[in-house]
Amino acid sequence: MALLQISEPGLSPDPHMRRIAVGIDLGTTHSLVAAVRHGVAECLPDAQGQTLLPSAVRYLGDGRRAIGADALAAQAEDPLDTIVSVKRMMGRALDDVTGRERLPYRWVDRPGMVALQTREGVKTPVEISAEILAALRQRAEDSFDTDDLFGAVITVPAYFDDAQRQATKDAARLAGLNVLRLVNEPTAAALAYGLDNGSEGLYAVYDLGGGTFDISILRLTEGVFEVVATGGDSALGGDDFDALLAERLLERSNLPALQALPPGDKRLVLHEARNLKHGLGAADAATTQLPLSVGAMEARVTRAEFEAWTRPLIDRTLAATKRTLRDAKLTREQVQGVVLVGGSTRMPAVRTAVGELFGRPPLTNLDPDEIVAVGAAIQANQLAGNAADGDVLLLDVIPLSLGIETMGGLVERIIERNSTIPTAKAQDFTTYQDGQTALALHVVQGERELVADCRSLARFELRGIPPMVAGAARIRVRFEVDADGLLGVSARELGSGVEAAISVKPSYGLGDDEIARMLREGFAQADSDAAVRTLREARVDAERLQLATLSALAADADLLSAEERAAIDTAMAGLAEAARGDEADTIVAAIERLAAATESFAAARMNRGIHQALSGRSVEDL
Repeated sequence: MALLQISEPGLSPDPHMRRIAVGIDLGTTHSLVAAVRHGVAECLPDAQGQTLLPSAVRYLGDGRRAIGADALAAQAEDPLDTIVSVKRMMGRALDDVTGRERLPYRWVDRPGMVALQTREGVKTPVEISAEILAALRQRAEDSFDTDDLFGAVITVPAYFDDAQRQATKDAARLAGLNVLRLVNEPTAAALAYGLDNGSEGLYAVYDLGGGTFDISILRLTEGVFEVVATGGDSALGGDDFDALLAERLLERSNLPALQALPPGDKRLVLHEARNLKHGLGAADAATTQLPLSVGAMEARVTRAEFEAWTRPLIDRTLAATKRTLRDAKLTREQVQGVVLVGGSTRMPAVRTAVGELFGRPPLTNLDPDEIVAVGAAIQANQLAGNAADGDVLLLDVIPLSLGIETMGGLVERIIERNSTIPTAKAQDFTTYQDGQTALALHVVQGERELVADCRSLARFELRGIPPMVAGAARIRVRFEVDADGLLGVSARELGSGVEAAISVKPSYGLGDDEIARMLREGFAQADSDAAVRTLREARVDAERLQLATLSALAADADLLSAEERAAIDTAMAGLAEAARGDEADTIVAAIERLAAATESFAAARMNRGIHQALSGRSVEDL
């Protein structure tokens, strides 16, 4: 809720004074800036009246650059220094950039994040994105005739990880923007749709943009926008449809594959494929005659052919949508409407497939290109304190589970995926060995049961734990995820107060297809993972019992008769043999046999301890 403003004594407050805040959709293909003006959220146009800014930057040399349509106009003549689809490179290492063979760039492989060699020197995706954001900031300042923007809400794909979100915030800072909040794109779209239509209930937001696909299920209730579940594919977008069509056109024209073409030809073919894709949205067939340095690309393609070629891509979005419905524990009949977001949803085949999946036509009354920016502007206006009478609450979720490594290489999840953010959760752990004074904490992300199958995010140590017997220490590990989806982890030994913490900022994020792979493998291998986890846990329990028994024997073996000692030794050997096998049930049975063999020994040790504690003391002392 906005704070009420009180003027300085002797001065009259200006009732029309308001903070200017904007919403920005930083897209793979196009970017937009929107703001609330005269009570209405709208996208801001440039001097030519265009709201869409192509996400393209051309470096001209001598510190000069062209941004947007001016950059795209020269992409074929200057392919190496005209950068497009930079969003797919944000927070990525070179090996994580999918489809890079289709892009005619001079890649610079360096630690942390990939970069590009241009005539202006080496440029990172953060710097290139900052150029686009700066152009949008300038457009907003021109629209309001001010150079004093309060801040911006910037949207990101729901599946952007920590590094990608941090890279987006860094780009905004380079562009001179104060980031009020990062908001997931489907959530921003739902905000715009819900407020524009006064809708309430369960809605799906199907967001197929130029570089990513997101699907979110939201519950809209009296100004509260709660994300129930989210899913998607961070390596799927309109660019992939373009590339697939380009490959088919080249094949039909008996020309080399796309990745084998010279840089200028690559850019021309991809641009032509995009134009044909747009044309097939309104026509049954389209023809191309494009001269290239390797020959002429001459081909005719029908809409039916294009839809058949790209059906596997559409099916990938539908599979992710079905998984998200399962996560939300919903049937398609419970969803009241499907909101389409992103320019790629204009393809007739996409609209038909989504309609068939949900059993109703998708909602298309708002511009799919503009809806995300409009939703971001509504949120920005609220965070700037300009919407006291129309406050809304956004409750987003985290797309992948977060946890730490435990003994046996197992993952203990602290925050489950689809948990509402911001959130903070804690769990208590203990030491494994007697006298342990330090704890190594390994933070991981993913849906699998084993650390080796998840993504490592950070490692840190908690030192200074007072030495005590194994299992006596209580270490509370706390995970905190802020409203932007960024993670912080702390660990505290409750007895001594010793504490350590880390802000998780990985040097680069998950690979383009890695998040989708994690979820896919998590679903497909849930049963086998559970079996492996049970086996690992049984082995850890066996080792712990063996260590405890050896420690007890070293201290009080004299309490045992020869027969009792032989029985314990036999049970110990049996447990060691079972632990080397792969049958969890066998290990559990061996643990139970050793526990039974040591039961009387444990009682005798307890009696000795009590006797020693009471020796030499009278009833009055007690």
